[in-house]
Amino acid sequence: MTIRLTLAPQGHRVLRKSAVDQALAGYLFIFPAIVALSVFLIGPIFYAFYISFQQFSFLDPQSAKFIGLGNYIRLFHDPVFLRALGNTSLYSLGVVPVQSAIALLLAIVVNQVRGKTFFRVAYYLPTVTSTVAVSVMFIFLFQPHGLLNQFLALFGIQGPNYFNSPTFALPAIMAMAVWSTVGQFMIIYLAGLQDIPDELYEAAAIDGASGWKVTRYITIPMLRRTTFLVIVMSLIGTFQVFDQAYVVSDGSGGPLNSTLTVILDLFNKGFKDMQMGYASAMAFVLFAIILILTLIQQFVLGRED
Repeated sequence: MTIRLTLAPQGHRVLRKSAVDQALAGYLFIFPAIVALSVFLIGPIFYAFYISFQQFSFLDPQSAKFIGLGNYIRLFHDPVFLRALGNTSLYSLGVVPVQSAIALLLAIVVNQVRGKTFFRVAYYLPTVTSTVAVSVMFIFLFQPHGLLNQFLALFGIQGPNYFNSPTFALPAIMAMAVWSTVGQFMIIYLAGLQDIPDELYEAAAIDGASGWKVTRYITIPMLRRTTFLVIVMSLIGTFQVFDQAYVVSDGSGGPLNSTLTVILDLFNKGFKDMQMGYASAMAFVLFAIILILTLIQQFVLGRED
């Protein structure tokens, strides 16, 4: 004997109304976030892209003039922008590999000792410290008679005036960046290490592998995706460097533009020279560069074998 249960049309209407009410409630919950993102993020991005094709100043927006690709063409003939792009690229090439390698080394060491929580907190503290405060601290350390030069003097070495030297100013900012951000990536690597199955290390121990061989053939390959995340985050952060260069050079990018970065040049062009259209074009060129580099890293590190 077969019993069939059917819903009356009224039951269908009740279920449909309940689903609509739930969907409406969900949209009402996310509506404030959608409005905030549209007003403060998505809208300004599209507006910035629009004015990047104009000769535009917020002091006189009515006299904005459409110049097509003029701002983008000007960028690659602007020696100041090219110097800023070169400085930023050199900064990224110096910081990303060093801080990634140190973060991985620290994560491997911390993962094998007791008191992991203490080391996590100790190494992560510089990351949550204000960038301005860190910059001021390093200015004090790198003064002509600062702690670093006093230490070098013990060995008879006369240290330079770091932040007033075109040769040493950018490397000093690199050292500051590595010190202040390596803890963040160490935490990410620690999470990746704890996801590696113990069985792999047990099998390696049975086969007689230890030390560097385990790191080379098990740890590093298993951290491939984690390394991709770390390098992408580090690359984006280094190409967007602003605070350190601004504080150290007092916003000028000196000495002799040796600490001028793309974001600092963008800030000066947009908010000091009031060339907002040109600054917007600079921002989208920087976005394109970061996107291309990220896609290259996705191809090299992000793909699965």
